[in-house]
This record gives sequence, C-alpha cells and structure tokens, in this order.
Amino acid sequence: MNTLTHWINGELTAPVNEARLGDIHNPATGEVIGKVELASKSVVEKAIDAAAAAFPAWRDTSLARRTQVLFSFRELLNARKGELAEILTREHGKVLSDALGEVSRGQEVVELACGIPHLLKGAYTENASTKIDVHSIRQPLGPVAIISPFNFPAMVPMWFFPLAIATGNTVVIKPSEKDPSALNWMAKLWEEAGLPAGVFNVVHGDKEAVDTLLESPKIQSVSFVGSTPIAKYVYERGTAHGKRVQALGGAKNHMLVLPDADLDLAADAAVNAGYGAAGERCMAISAIVAVESIADELVAKIAERTKTLKVGDGTRGCDMGPLITAQHRDKVSGYIDAGEAAGATVVLDGRTSTPDADGEGFFLNPTLFDHVTPDMSIYTDEIFGPVLSVVRVPSYDEGLELINSNQYGNGTAIFTNDGGAARRFENEVQVGMVGINVPIPVPMAYYSFGGWKNSLFGDSHAHGMEGVNFFTRGKVVTTKWLDPSHGGINLGFPQND
Repeated sequence: MNTLTHWINGELTAPVNEARLGDIHNPATGEVIGKVELASKSVVEKAIDAAAAAFPAWRDTSLARRTQVLFSFRELLNARKGELAEILTREHGKVLSDALGEVSRGQEVVELACGIPHLLKGAYTENASTKIDVHSIRQPLGPVAIISPFNFPAMVPMWFFPLAIATGNTVVIKPSEKDPSALNWMAKLWEEAGLPAGVFNVVHGDKEAVDTLLESPKIQSVSFVGSTPIAKYVYERGTAHGKRVQALGGAKNHMLVLPDADLDLAADAAVNAGYGAAGERCMAISAIVAVESIADELVAKIAERTKTLKVGDGTRGCDMGPLITAQHRDKVSGYIDAGEAAGATVVLDGRTSTPDADGEGFFLNPTLFDHVTPDMSIYTDEIFGPVLSVVRVPSYDEGLELINSNQYGNGTAIFTNDGGAARRFENEVQVGMVGINVPIPVPMAYYSFGGWKNSLFGDSHAHGMEGVNFFTRGKVVTTKWLDPSHGGINLGFPQND
C-alpha cells in the first residue's frame, strides 16, 4: 500500500520511520487505498524554510517570466484535468462530472493569474509637488500558507495559490488529510511548468501542522477554508502571531421561493444545489424558504425529482456519490434522526440506501424535510450532507428576516419573476454572495468569493482583486530629482508648494 509523503523544495520527501500515518479511503467502497504521512513540526518547518529560501529569487523574477510559468501550468492542467478529476472521485467520492467541474472552476483563477502584469500595475503622479513625483507599487509578502478543506481538494487551493505565486510569493499548502493526493499531483505539474523548487510546497498533516504554520514567524499570511469554529481559531491564532488571515467558515445557505416563481425551475435548482456532491459544498442550498401559498406544490416537485436520483460510485455515471467518511455519514444520519424526533415531516428518508457500488461505502440517500422550524438542529446547524429542509413563511418579508437573522452569511438565492422583489432582495439581504434565479451563486474568478457574518473571519475574500491585494502590500515612493543648485538648510516641516 502506497504511503503519500510531502513535496518540499521540488521533490517528494523520503518516508519517515515511526511517522504518524492517516488512512486514505475510497468512500465509494469503504476500503483503505493508501496511507498519508502526517507531518511533524520539524517537517513543516523544513517546508517553510524551503519557501523562505526560494522567495528572494522568485520575488525578483520578472512578471514576463512568471506569466510564462503560469501559462504553461494552465496548458498542462487543461490537457490533463481528467487525471485530476479521477483522483478527486477516488478519494472524495464526488461523481466524475462534478470533479471535472471543480477543476474547471479552479482553472478560472489560474487564467485570471495569467493576466497578473495588468493586475499589478501601480499608479504614477507627475509633479505632485514642485518637481516631486509620487508612484505606488504592490509587492509580495513572502512565504504564505494555505490550509484547504476536504470537499474541494483542487478548486479551493486554486482560489489562492495561482494569485499567491503570480504576485511573487512562495507557498506552503496543507491539504485535508482525508483526500490529499490532488495537491501532490499539482506540485508535479508546477515542476513541469517550470516553477522553481521551493516556490510551491505541500505538507500533509493535522493540527500539529496547522499550528506550526500559524505560529511560524516566516509565514506572512494564512488562507483557510473550513468550518466556522476552526476558521475562528485559525484567524485568532494567526493574527495573534502577526499574520494577515483570510478564514472562510461555514454556511447555512437559504433559497427563498416567492409565489410568482417558476416552480419547475426552482425545484430543479433545489435538487441540484442541495444534493450535488452529496451536499458537501460550502455553497450548497440546505434551507428552502417557501412562501406558504406555493409550499405544497414546491415540496411535491422537489420530492418527485429527488426520487429519480441514482446514488452510487462516482465512476459509474451516478448522480450522487458517497460522503467523505463513515464518521461523517453517521453524523449526518444523526441529524436526520434529530429532525424526525423534533417533529419535522420526513418527506424522503435517506437513511435507507442501496447504492450502485461495491463494498461498504459511506452512502446516504437524499433526504427531504418539510415543516422545519428555526429552532430545530437540522435548521440551525451546518449539516454538510444531502439533507434539504423546507421552512414555510407567510411572505417575502418573513423570509428575508429569517435569512438575515441567521448566524451565517455565505450564499443565498431568490427565485422570482418579479424584478422589483429581486432588486429589493439583493439590496436588503445580509449575505456575501447572492443568486437571482441562480441557486449556487459562485462568482467568476475576477470577482471575489466570500461570505459575511460567521462565514468569514478577516476582511478579505478569495480571488478577484481582493485576492491580488491580499497577497501583496502597497508601497508609495516619493521622488525628487534635484536641480544643480541646492535649496539650502530648512528645519521646518515639509510643505507642498
């Protein structure tokens, strides 16, 4: 059985005797398909040192050369993205079409980074004061850390590292130990693209590795995506050690359906956004907020469509795959138990599953609840599984209030044919990403990705210009070219003239 080690300074590390190891599962079969070495503090520090040593030369590499490497990486990724998708399906469980979509969305940030010379342009003011010019530039931070989650092993890291590398930083990335192989694969791709050794480093591990990155004085920034409690921990620990931090947390994404909406379109969207990737998306819709007058019809349409979904191994043309681990499957199943006990109506019960798969995979069928109330745990908690809850409200106003009073503010959607209602919603809703008749409003790479409230710690979202600014810091230079004659001594405070 293969043991996955770390990628440090342009090569795989040798296995360490007595190293702590984690299991890599195929969630569709339940079998252990590999081991991953969990880095000790000393191993993580070796990766940090490699990134620090590589930084001066990469910082001083021309934008033209950096862009050539990025374009090369983009072309290699485009040609071989099928290989990466197969890795994602094997270790995460999502179906192949979804895995390919993940890679494609991540590649959009690579393509944005290919235009970094334009994005890094500063400003210049001639003769701001007499014979004094002022110009601004943006410069890289140094070694930066990325800590990425299990649900998007390729896309989420690509929200960060293309811009970090393009702007002249070096990277140490710690992927989830549950599905770690994608980042080693991408490290090899960077090497083929011509990226110098030490600019992109991968360490696998758990809390020991995370804490080492958060505390190292050589790491200048931390980018994180995960649950809200861990995002808060990363933000507080990282900033306490002097780093800039962007920590994207959990979500409870609502979809408000008004009486004038196309209910067939809304039902399709609810199924797609609620059950895609088995609900293991930070942008998954988990709460349908239905105006009472159309709730019965909408629930019936969602149930009708959900019953047609084929659950099983992601390599077999199924619609939905397994959950990431047996423990997580059992946790989600426990939420279904709790919802039923609390009095919600179980329209579709996913606890009985007969998937199209071999072995003992980590499957649940899609579950649909109706008559859910805001005090139930299936509403208050981020379940991160294939569970849709329908909450009924009398009107738009009550639906908006429900969304705005929630602790999370990651993504939301409204389904309506009323332009005035849609405009009101986008203005009044307190959520970072809003869809109008779009259930998963993930922005294009040239806009920022990020939520509000307990869905974000820090003041910077991912990718877009916010990403460029996060991985750089501004510098302003004031210049005076002296005349042949000197101005003489003057101890007064300098003034513009």
